[in-house]
Amino acid sequence: MKLWVGLGNPGAKYAGNRHNIGFMALDRIAADHGFTPWRKAFQGLVSEGRLGAEKVALLKPETFMNLSGQSVQGAVAFWKLPLADLTVFHDELDLAPGKLRLKQGGGHAGHNGLRSIHGHLGEAYARVRLGIGHPGHKDAVASYVLHDFAKADQDWLEDLLRGISEGAEVLAAGDGQKFMNAVALRTAPPRSSTTKDKAEAPVPEAPVFEAKPVEDARSPMQKLLDKFR
Repeated sequence: MKLWVGLGNPGAKYAGNRHNIGFMALDRIAADHGFTPWRKAFQGLVSEGRLGAEKVALLKPETFMNLSGQSVQGAVAFWKLPLADLTVFHDELDLAPGKLRLKQGGGHAGHNGLRSIHGHLGEAYARVRLGIGHPGHKDAVASYVLHDFAKADQDWLEDLLRGISEGAEVLAAGDGQKFMNAVALRTAPPRSSTTKDKAEAPVPEAPVFEAKPVEDARSPMQKLLDKFR
C-alpha cells in the first residue's frame, strides 16, 4: 500500500491558494480514478482506491500547513508504512509555474509543511514538487502562496493536474520517469509534424530566359536582292 499526501490549508478560504496545489492534485486523482468519498481520519481527509495493481490512500491534512506532520504521522503509524511508501505533493517556489520534479529525501527548503513532516518522521520520503514560481522577493512569499492562482494561471494549472492524474498509475508502480513523461505530454506537448512553425517559403518564380537574336548569315548581295523582292 502507498500513502500519498497533498499539502494545503483546510477550508473554502484557502481552497484556490497556490499553497493548496497539493490538495488540488489529490482531488483530481481521486475524482478521475474512482476513489472512495473523502472521510475524516488522522486529523485530515482520506480517500482510498487502486492505481493499477497498487492500493493507494490519499491524505489531505486538516491541521493547517505548519502542523501537517501530526496528520501524516498518524496515517503512517496506522498502516505501519515504511517511509519509502510515502509520497508528498507540495507547492514549490523554486520551480517555474507548471513544472514538476520528483525528489527522494533531502531537506525541506523552508517549506512549513515539509518541515513539520521532517520533525515527526524524518526526511526519507518522496516528494512531488509542483512549481508555482516565485514572487521575486522573500518578503512577498507569504502573501504570494496564500493568494489564489491568477486567471492567467488556469490553463497551465489544468494541464499540470491532468498530467498528474494520467501519470498516477505509473507513479504508484514506482516508475518516476514515465510519470514525469506523462505530465510533460500535457504541460509541454511535442509539436505536431504537420504544424507550420515557420512561414512557408515563397515559391520561386520560373527563370526568364531572354532569346538571343539569330545571326544573319546572308551575304551582302543576298541582302540587297531580298530588299527588292
